[in-house]
Amino acid sequence: MGFPSTANASGSDATILSSRRWWTLGTVALAQLMVVLDTTVVNIALPSAQHDLGFSNGERQWVITAYSLAFGSLLLLGGRLSDLVGRKRMFIIGLVGFASASALGGAATSFGMLIFARALQGSLGAMLAPTALAVLTTTFTIPKERSRAFGIFGAIAGAGGAVGLLLGGFVTEDLNWRWNLYINVFIAVFAVIFASIFLDKSRGRRPRPKLDLPGTLLVSGGLFFIVYGFSNAETDGWGSPLTWGMLVGAAVLLFAFVLWQLRARHPILPLGIVLDRNRGAAFIAVLIAGAGMFGIFLFVTYYVQSSLHYSPIQAGVGFMPMVASLVVAAQLSTNVLLPRLGPKLVVPAGMVVACIGMVALTRLGLESTYASGLLPPLLIVGFGLGLIMPSAIQTATYGVEGDFAGVASALVNTSQQVGGSIGTALLNTLAATAATAYAASHLPPTPEIIAQAAVHSYTVGYWWAAGFFAFGAVLTALLFRRRGSAPHHHTGAHAAAAVAEDTEAVASQHGSRSGRGPRHAAASSQEAHDGDLGPSV
Repeated sequence: MGFPSTANASGSDATILSSRRWWTLGTVALAQLMVVLDTTVVNIALPSAQHDLGFSNGERQWVITAYSLAFGSLLLLGGRLSDLVGRKRMFIIGLVGFASASALGGAATSFGMLIFARALQGSLGAMLAPTALAVLTTTFTIPKERSRAFGIFGAIAGAGGAVGLLLGGFVTEDLNWRWNLYINVFIAVFAVIFASIFLDKSRGRRPRPKLDLPGTLLVSGGLFFIVYGFSNAETDGWGSPLTWGMLVGAAVLLFAFVLWQLRARHPILPLGIVLDRNRGAAFIAVLIAGAGMFGIFLFVTYYVQSSLHYSPIQAGVGFMPMVASLVVAAQLSTNVLLPRLGPKLVVPAGMVVACIGMVALTRLGLESTYASGLLPPLLIVGFGLGLIMPSAIQTATYGVEGDFAGVASALVNTSQQVGGSIGTALLNTLAATAATAYAASHLPPTPEIIAQAAVHSYTVGYWWAAGFFAFGAVLTALLFRRRGSAPHHHTGAHAAAAVAEDTEAVASQHGSRSGRGPRHAAASSQEAHDGDLGPSV
């Protein structure tokens, strides 16, 4: 009589554990949405904020740059702190801090106050974003659940920018530019409540390793110089000594960082995480996709508002089919394609699809309509990004030991941030040069010629973005391991130990079954490994 009772209790507990994991996903999704929204929602508010606070066009870029510099340079530090301090604690600190900085920015009475708030937002976002992904990585270890979770997370990561354009349009037109920042406070309140209830406290190593201070300073400085260098190239051009000085300084600092990591006792980034072939390929895929995505958000936004004269709300709504396509592809890639084919086929296929969509965008003109001209390319690019982002993110974070899940997650965010900075600077510069050359060759500069020059510049941007994706398709196809290739185990042994440890803990607490993925023996562990990302990882 006791066995059925025990089994029932065990099944009930397993259901509770599974339910708790999905609530954790909802909490992480809220935090990720808040961070991703902020990269675009503020862009819509800039003209109104500029009019209200009275800052110049030259100063306007710093509202975006202040956030990007702080966010991009501190991501690895934020990820490592989540490993050392505890993910639940860092997650809540990041949420509260990000919401407070957002409220400060919304209440800004001067340009300086707004810039300070945006830099503070970026700093706290760098604590929050990698911690959120690390929570997801360590929570979902059962292959099927992990695939669904990363499909949702990847869809949010890819589509959040477009959602931000829509939300920013509604808020700016119907309320006030300040509510583009205040909205984070309401999201954070729910996320903090859910985090307090559903997030488990992570268990770090004992004794806890020290923070690698020299490594932190070197990598933070290097990333700061990269983001600043490309941001400066966007505004001052590639001939600026400051641009090249920053980029050369970044190369020197990052080279010194690598040398230091080879000898550091407690490295902030064990190089084995990056040197694993599949994981390194995934980071590169995220970087290239991040650069290419800005070809969509930057030039399509300009096109629909300047050339087709859409309102901000109409522009945001116009991106929604792309979001839907991305979400569908994200679920398809992580739940069906990735377990069967592995990243070597899925990620390059996504690059090819996105490249085709970018080429289709080059056909747009002043007379194009949304339904026949813009909608099909948006659907194609969205589908391509949905194949790339969740698959690459899942591959990049798979198999990393728990003590380094935060820093591996930070590398994903860093890759996307650096890719976005590179894409924005390169594409904007190339487009501006193309517009100037077109106007110079079609004199006199009538309004119609100027409008055509703008469309021509967007076309050049789309072609270059298509080139990014084509290059990414070739590179990732070469870098990802073939199916059946033996993976490197720089961190696998530690991951297996963590799985075994958690299995014993859950089994002792709940009687008969574990809540982790590889839960019976070494053979089952390998099966789960293969089922998660296919035999290619």
